[in-house]
Amino acid sequence: MIRVEGLYKEFDGNVVLYDINALFDKGKVNLIIGQSGSGKTVFIKNIVGLLQPDKGSIFYDDKDFCALSKKEKMMFRRKMGMIFQNAALFDSLSVIENVMFPLNMFSDFSWEERKKRAIKCLERVDLHNVEDKFPNELSGGMQKRVAIARAIVLQPQYLFCDEPNSGLDPKTSIVIDELIESITHEDNITTIVNTHDMNSVLGIGENIIFLYKGRAQWSGSNKEIFTAQNKPLEDFIFASDILRQMKLKYEQDNI
Repeated sequence: MIRVEGLYKEFDGNVVLYDINALFDKGKVNLIIGQSGSGKTVFIKNIVGLLQPDKGSIFYDDKDFCALSKKEKMMFRRKMGMIFQNAALFDSLSVIENVMFPLNMFSDFSWEERKKRAIKCLERVDLHNVEDKFPNELSGGMQKRVAIARAIVLQPQYLFCDEPNSGLDPKTSIVIDELIESITHEDNITTIVNTHDMNSVLGIGENIIFLYKGRAQWSGSNKEIFTAQNKPLEDFIFASDILRQMKLKYEQDNI
C-alpha cells in the first residue's frame, strides 16, 4: 500500500500539485488519470522519489519515504519495478541482458541464477526463444513485454507503469493490460499506472485517482465511474461517442 498525504509541488512559484491525498491499494491495479497538464507525471515522479515534494508525506506501507536519506531511497528502490512509456530498453543489449540488468546491479546471484530468473520472467510474459534478439528486432508489443519482464525480475513490492500502452494497437494494449493485472494480483503488488487509455481505465481500473488542474478531484473504481457526479471527470472519460453511448446504456440498464 502507498499513502499520499497533503502533497504539494511547485515550480518557480507555479503550484502544480495541490494538497493531494490518495491511497493506492496493495494487490490492485491503481490508475492515475487526467488531461495533459493535470499533474499526473509530476505526481508519479514525486511518489517514486524522482522529485521531492515541497510539502506532504508519502508512505510505503508505514515507511515515510520522504524522510529517507538519498542513500536509503536508492536502497529502497530495489523494491520498485518501473515500466516506461517507450519501454526504455538498452538497444546495445540483447533481450536477456536487458532483463538481467537489474539483477546485475542489485543481486548477489550467480550468472547462471540471474539468467535462469530472467528467462522465467520472459516466459511469464509469454516470450519464448527471444533471449538473443535485440530490441530493434522486436515489435512494439514485444518490447513492452520485455520491459515488464525486466520490471518484475527483482520481485518488486511496488510496480510503476508510465503510459504502458503508448504507441500500441488496441489488441496489443489489452494483452499488456492483462499482463499487468495478472502480475499485480498473483504477486500481491501495489501497482500504479499513469494512463490516458480509456480501455485500460474501464478494463483494469480497480482503484482510480482523477487529477484535474493539480487536484485529486475524484477516486473510485471503473464501475463507479459510470455513476460519478463529477463534471470534469465525465467530460474527460466520456469524450467519445462510443463511451457516451456506453454510459447511456449503463444508465438505462440500471434505472
